[in-house]
Amino acid sequence: MNALPSPLNAQLRCHPATPAGVPLALAVEVQTRADGLWLRYTLRGDTGALRIPAPAAPMATDGLWQHSCFEAFVAAEGDARYREFNFSPSSQWAAYRFAAERERDTAAEAREPVPAICAQVQRDAQCLQLSVCLPSSTLPRSPALLSLGLSAVIEETDGRLSFWALHHPGELPDFHHAAGRCLRLAAP
Repeated sequence: MNALPSPLNAQLRCHPATPAGVPLALAVEVQTRADGLWLRYTLRGDTGALRIPAPAAPMATDGLWQHSCFEAFVAAEGDARYREFNFSPSSQWAAYRFAAERERDTAAEAREPVPAICAQVQRDAQCLQLSVCLPSSTLPRSPALLSLGLSAVIEETDGRLSFWALHHPGELPDFHHAAGRCLRLAAP
C-alpha cells in the first residue's frame, strides 16, 4: 500500500488593514491525494464573538465572501487561469473559473460545472473547523505543480470583517492577486 503524502500545515495572517477585533489564529492543513486536494481550516479563538452562518443545505451560493467564509485559489503553476472555491460554515459553497486576474470565465463554468462540494464543519466555544475535499476533476489540469492561495474572511458579531491569507501582496486585501498563490504542491 502506498503511503499518503504528509499534510502541510500553513498559518494564515490577518491583513494589517483589516485587523480582527478579537484574538484569533487561523491555520490550514493541506494534503494532495489521488482523489483530490484535501483542506482543513482551523480557526481558534472566541467563536462566540464571530458571526458564523447557520447550517443550510449544501448548495452552490454566490456572495459567501461577504460573511465568514474560507477560500482556496488554485492554478496550474505558471498559468494565468485559476479557480476560486468558497466554503461557508453553513455548508454552502461556490466555485468560479477565471481566465486571468478577476476575469471570470463563465463559458468554462457552463461547460464543466463543479459537482456538489461537501464540507464538514465542527464548532465549539474556542474552535471552528471546516474540512473539504476538492475532487481532482475540479482542479486545473497540471502535469506537475499547483499554485495555491489559501484565505478566509472572518465576520465578527458587530459586522467587522477581517481578511486572512497565506500572503498579502498589497496594501489592501486582494485574494485574486497572483502573488497570493504562493503555496506550491504536486498536482493530485
